[in-house]
Amino acid sequence: MSRPLREPSLIDRLLAEADRALRTVAAPAEAPDRASPGAAHPRIELDENERRHVAGLMRINHAGEVCAQALYYGQAAVARDPAVAGHLMQAAREEGDHLAWCEQRLHELGSRPSLLNPFWYAGAFAIGAGAGLVGDRLSLGFVVETERQVESHLGEHLTRLPEGDERTRAVLERMQADEVAHGADAQARGAMALPWPLPRLMQAAADVLRAIAYRV
Repeated sequence: MSRPLREPSLIDRLLAEADRALRTVAAPAEAPDRASPGAAHPRIELDENERRHVAGLMRINHAGEVCAQALYYGQAAVARDPAVAGHLMQAAREEGDHLAWCEQRLHELGSRPSLLNPFWYAGAFAIGAGAGLVGDRLSLGFVVETERQVESHLGEHLTRLPEGDERTRAVLERMQADEVAHGADAQARGAMALPWPLPRLMQAAADVLRAIAYRV
């Protein structure tokens, strides 16, 4: 007779999260569930300045997806409602597609992800877990605000792409549409508006990430 499965202990959960973190920041991205939207568009020749610029933008977006993974997994780890935890895990899986797409485009551009990805991951996980411990509605509020800010910065990146780089554009447009959907879903699940000055602090932290990850 097989033994019933036991509930994971705190140590089990900590080890699982540590393994997930290491795979996110130190291993190649897992194969995405969806093919990269850029695959339908041919590569174009970029001059060196354009190549470095697009790589900088995609390094920012890759670092942002590392943060999104950490934020959602941190929130899911402490969520009270299993339905909210499931929503966060599903969002994290879809963000995993974004992570793979950004990594693939970086490789095509002959570049690499941010060297500070372990730092970005640790900070975002702590923020997500902290928000989740306060309550599920605040946690969902973080999702809404995060996705609003990401949607905005992706829109700004779309205006800064070299003319004709439809391969990168398709990736960013698909990511932007997914972020809108994640935010709307979290709002529909009862997200609360974040109290001042949390949105401003989140924006300031994102500005720091963008300034550093563009180069490092």
